Amino acid sequence: MKTKKKSVTNNIKKFVKNNILFISYILLSVITEIFLRISTVGGHFYIKALYADLAVVLLLGSFGYLFKPKNRFTYYFILLFFYVGLCVANIIYYQFYTSFISVDLFATASMITQVDDSLFAKMHFRHFLFLIFLVIFILIHRKLKKDKYYELLANNEENIKYRRIIIPIILIVIFLFSISIYDIGKYAKKWNRENILRRYGMYVYTITDLVQSVHPKIDNLYGYDEEALLFRNYYSCKWEDEKTVNQYTNRFKDKNVLFIHMESIQNFLIDLKINEEEVTPFLNKIAKEGIYFNKFYPQISIGTSSDTEFTLLTGLMPSSSGTVFVNYYDRKYYGMPEYFNKMGYYSFSMHANDADYWNRKVMHERLGYNNFFAKESFEVPEDLESDKLVGLGLSDKEFFNQLIPKLKDIKNEKDKYFGTIITLSNHSPFNDLEAYGDFDVTMKYSYVNARGRRISGNSPYLENTTMGKYLKSSHYADSALKDLFEGLKRENLLDNTIIVLYGDHEARIPKNDFELLYNYDPKENALISRDDEEYISMDNYAYDLLKSTPLIIWSNEEEFESTIEKTMGMYDVLPTIANMFGFKEKYSLGHDIFDDKEGIVVFPNGNVLTDSVYYSNLNEEYISLNDNPISEDYINNIKEYANEILEVSNGIVTHNLIELETNKVGKCIKK
Repeated sequence: MKTKKKSVTNNIKKFVKNNILFISYILLSVITEIFLRISTVGGHFYIKALYADLAVVLLLGSFGYLFKPKNRFTYYFILLFFYVGLCVANIIYYQFYTSFISVDLFATASMITQVDDSLFAKMHFRHFLFLIFLVIFILIHRKLKKDKYYELLANNEENIKYRRIIIPIILIVIFLFSISIYDIGKYAKKWNRENILRRYGMYVYTITDLVQSVHPKIDNLYGYDEEALLFRNYYSCKWEDEKTVNQYTNRFKDKNVLFIHMESIQNFLIDLKINEEEVTPFLNKIAKEGIYFNKFYPQISIGTSSDTEFTLLTGLMPSSSGTVFVNYYDRKYYGMPEYFNKMGYYSFSMHANDADYWNRKVMHERLGYNNFFAKESFEVPEDLESDKLVGLGLSDKEFFNQLIPKLKDIKNEKDKYFGTIITLSNHSPFNDLEAYGDFDVTMKYSYVNARGRRISGNSPYLENTTMGKYLKSSHYADSALKDLFEGLKRENLLDNTIIVLYGDHEARIPKNDFELLYNYDPKENALISRDDEEYISMDNYAYDLLKSTPLIIWSNEEEFESTIEKTMGMYDVLPTIANMFGFKEKYSLGHDIFDDKEGIVVFPNGNVLTDSVYYSNLNEEYISLNDNPISEDYINNIKEYANEILEVSNGIVTHNLIELETNKVGKCIKK
């Protein structure tokens, strides 16, 4: 027995001795991926992720034995370099977009130069600590080379080239048998990239992303019939059921309408004060006068602002792979501008950025806009030091100043108009501090100490933080918005006109900055204790719920003074506006927010928010938002609803179903 045990030990030692480089490559590759998960989705340990990582790394590494020993380092180093680069890029991207890099993003790579300041602002020295793994591997190689390891291996190596592939194949088989049909569904639709990466690792995520990126090219050969059937069944019932009539039906018929797309404005800014000074005083005023939806949530994927435009105008969801504006621009969609065009309106959009950014030049026409006034329609200074440039380009104040004459011409020439104004200045990284003007984000404080003496001071608070910069930027954007309204009023452009203001998406402020905003102790220049009864917890769910943005419907001719507490998504805007302006839309996946249905928001990652719960598809758990009991049936119903919404929308985007299947929609068959 001892002899047999000794033989096994000797074989293990021999294997390790003859495969030092290979084992080093395996360990460093797996550790690199583990560090990525810890730095992004958390350090939860999933055995499937370890299986998956090992399987991929072993499989690719096993081909190294096809090379001579002296050439294997180069092969392994290239693989490890790729893994390290992949992880560093994804960490930086995750901090910016709370998602992971997709192959489809290469189609939008040209836009990175326009937001490179935002990307660089997210970089940190710790991101490049991953390079240590490459250095370690080089040092191991040099030591082996010095010890003439490769020469010895070349003389003694057995015929093992093809045997090495057996282990990764076994691991792959184990991994495949360990995942369920439900898991495979998540792979195919990639609703929650975080979930895939956390549970199955970066390397499997990257492989599935490659497969997913090929899917649109072969969509006519894959899944069309199933998606088409779902499309026909869904809309046959939708068109039969929807008969919305409420207090706002036809309320704004034949009025002009201006949508104002407010870059990165979030709801927590409303009525927020720093040292008793309002961050957004004008927006606060408009919110009180108009119809203010305080639980309005964008439903963006990797397309950010373009996803917002797409979902708001069509009522459909963003793409689960790539972006609609760039990757699926050649499909048939019915956008809000087209509906207004059919009612005799002239439709236009205005944005002082490049027309090709997010492929807006093409998509705005496809969505129905008669005209797109982009950067070339405005006088944009070439001098980068000009005070007319703020943030990424033409300042909001100068943009508004130049667009008012254009609006005046439109009013004089057209009977009715529908327009969208897209702002720019309040875009991350919020570094143009001098241009924002003076807004103090330090904290003044005063208290009486134990000796009865009054102590006054000024603590740094939010100064030099992302939150502080964002508040300064938002204060500037609010001031510019006030200027716009004053200009519109001066030119009588507010008469017979409805203004719809909306925040396009969250500003991606770090969670720690929210903790600082709400839990700061100026006397100690530190956070208050977590045990303090006034401490506001900032867990992942609280952080997600803060991502809502304002939606305000305002009129110069009447004050609504109404705050709507109902949960609402970007896909609810089209049906709500359709009812208000007296037209029938057909394809939105949301509903009129003033109907009697419960508010429900489906997010592209599979999360669901209702008036009662917030369900996390990533963690497969939910939190209750009120004291009402939540049944298992309720959770299952909202999950099923989310699955249907995402599948229907994905089918429309991927397979062009509106154009190809609308005339085949028949009678509704209830389940």
